[in-house]
Amino acid sequence: MASPVYDSDPLVLLKALLATIEDKIIPLTSKGVSSGNKLFGAAILSKAGLVPQTVSTNNETASPLLHGEINCIQQFFAQTSFPDPLDASKPTSSQRPSPQDCVFLATHEPCSLCLSGITWSGFDNFFYLFTYEDSRSLFSIPYDIDILQEVFRVPAVPASTNATGAAGEDLEARPLYNKRNKFFTARSFEDLIREIKAKYGETEGEKWENEVKRVKAMYNGLSDTYQASKRDVVESASFWK
Repeated sequence: MASPVYDSDPLVLLKALLATIEDKIIPLTSKGVSSGNKLFGAAILSKAGLVPQTVSTNNETASPLLHGEINCIQQFFAQTSFPDPLDASKPTSSQRPSPQDCVFLATHEPCSLCLSGITWSGFDNFFYLFTYEDSRSLFSIPYDIDILQEVFRVPAVPASTNATGAAGEDLEARPLYNKRNKFFTARSFEDLIREIKAKYGETEGEKWENEVKRVKAMYNGLSDTYQASKRDVVESASFWK
């Protein structure tokens, strides 16, 4: 059964997700980008107590498939010791939690590969800090949008045509994927801020909006390091730099 903390309090949830990024993911990503890996990271937390179970970052210098999310999923299913889902100070356990008892956290909105990985692994949710548009505009990494548009966004067969004889659908207006579907629900940190404002008021919402901006700003230096590694032609297994 899902925890009331996970289900009902967006403030507690956002606080835990931001702390996981700042304290757990960013230190790993800082090492990763200095070796030529992208700045995408991920974590899996327990729903019961929002305790991080697995934390990882991009490792494309080893394999183009090891995006932050995929690397995290691989480690989650390979590791043999897990923190107590309610209290990280308690002894660890060899019992892996069910993906449906976990919160999936991605620093950046998952690409098509990672959307599939999250779905096939059985996670019924994910949350992300940066959007696809952020990845393209702030970090010069446009491939998430490019691949979803070019490979997956197939036009619907029109039931009728307009007066000019052309199909009436605006393909560019179609979402790149369904954020609420039978497999998962995806929410951005901006969604959580809106929920906090609705529950606690504008002042509290703005406080956490500023916290999100503060954590986002930590990625500026990481992006500079990654872009420098591209200029220095650091060897990477990824085709898309």
